[in-house]
Amino acid sequence: MRPLSSVLTRALASVCLATLLAILAFGCTLAPKYERPSPLLPPDWTSGTASRSQANATLPDWRQVVTDEPMRRLVELALQNNRDLRVAALKIEKAQAQYRIARADLLPDIGAAAQADMQRTPASLSGKGVPVTSRAYSVGLAFSTFELDFFGRIQSLKDQALEEFLATEASRRSVELSLVAEVATAYLTLAADREHLALAREILTTERESYEIVRQKSEFGVVGDLDLKRAQTTVDSARVAEARYLAQVTEDENLLAMLVGLPLSPEQTPAQTLAGVAPLAPVPAALPSEVLTRRPDVLAAEHQLKAANASIGAARARYFPTISLTGGYGTASNEINGLFKNGATAWSFVPQLTLPIFNAGAIRAGVEVAEADRSIMLAQYEKTVQTAFREVSNALAQGASLTAQAEAQASLAEATGASYELATLRYEAGVDGYLSKLDAQRSNASARQDLIGIRLTRQGNLLTLYKALGGAWSEEGQAN
Repeated sequence: MRPLSSVLTRALASVCLATLLAILAFGCTLAPKYERPSPLLPPDWTSGTASRSQANATLPDWRQVVTDEPMRRLVELALQNNRDLRVAALKIEKAQAQYRIARADLLPDIGAAAQADMQRTPASLSGKGVPVTSRAYSVGLAFSTFELDFFGRIQSLKDQALEEFLATEASRRSVELSLVAEVATAYLTLAADREHLALAREILTTERESYEIVRQKSEFGVVGDLDLKRAQTTVDSARVAEARYLAQVTEDENLLAMLVGLPLSPEQTPAQTLAGVAPLAPVPAALPSEVLTRRPDVLAAEHQLKAANASIGAARARYFPTISLTGGYGTASNEINGLFKNGATAWSFVPQLTLPIFNAGAIRAGVEVAEADRSIMLAQYEKTVQTAFREVSNALAQGASLTAQAEAQASLAEATGASYELATLRYEAGVDGYLSKLDAQRSNASARQDLIGIRLTRQGNLLTLYKALGGAWSEEGQAN
């Protein structure tokens, strides 16, 4: 009979050998080789070609685009305190923990255990005519069922968890990029609405003065009641506009405070007019379309595609045998003080092999499900890239149009202003009626309000383009 030490040595050697083989097999996987999709997109937005220097072009950091210092400070506060961004960061921590759990399955779970087992057998069953009490004590190390990953099932699950973690990280960057654009847009909108409010108050003051002149003329019988009523309508319209923009300014302030995540002081809010805000820096021209592959949402979609690709490996591995080990090493005795005496050594080694024979096609169906998921993720990735291209193309087209609109609207506002001044002089001189002056006043007010709106839209277009291009993120997904 072989001595116990020899048997124990062989058992431990078998465990070590099996563990070594498992470690060597960690790099094996049955997942298909991943190849990055190449969506059918033009290399450039306009000409269809891109030079080598353009291909290496990168977008500026948001701090280079946002040149207004108060706006920049609010964006930085939002990046520190915004609740949506905080939720996105917590999701990253959750995904990272899930990845660590999947990675831990590649290694055996070893723990220490102590056990006491006491049992009393009555005299009628003991066979000795007297009650018998038995005791057994044991202490030692044990590892629970440990799967040897020869066919890469656990490795594929780990790869899947890693890609899902990276997708979550890219989604957080997408939230951050959107937050920068939202804060800047809210800031510009507040400045524009304050300018609208200032203009409405200016018009109200002018129309009240005009109403007083018409009222005095009416008292002396120079004009009729119709002119007086028309003058009253201009005053009331200006009052409505003032109240509307006053409420809008309050809503804008509340939205900006919510995005920043903190109550805002008057010093933190923008200038009273949009013209007082430093304009956004233009986005570099002639960027190649491949810059879209660095967009956070595109990166997230690609990581999801990689995760689906890895899940195919885990599904395919179920076709093959599952080899698992369970074992332990320690001491055992029927007395506590005998646990550490010579000859009390105890060990167990239970290898197990499970081979699927008949499963009604469940494994094949699982592989088909995984392959279908990969096809879905591929379609979603391609759609994400196509959507990004459309957003950039639309923003570029709108930008060129807004430049021309702003120039034309500025000219229109100047012309209607001169027309209003002339109509006022002609009315006061008695050449024209009040209706001509009223039409000129309404045209000028509308043109000035529209000019503010177009300037706001033009600045918002720059933010939309910057966001659509993906912001200043390198190919590895790190901020520049």
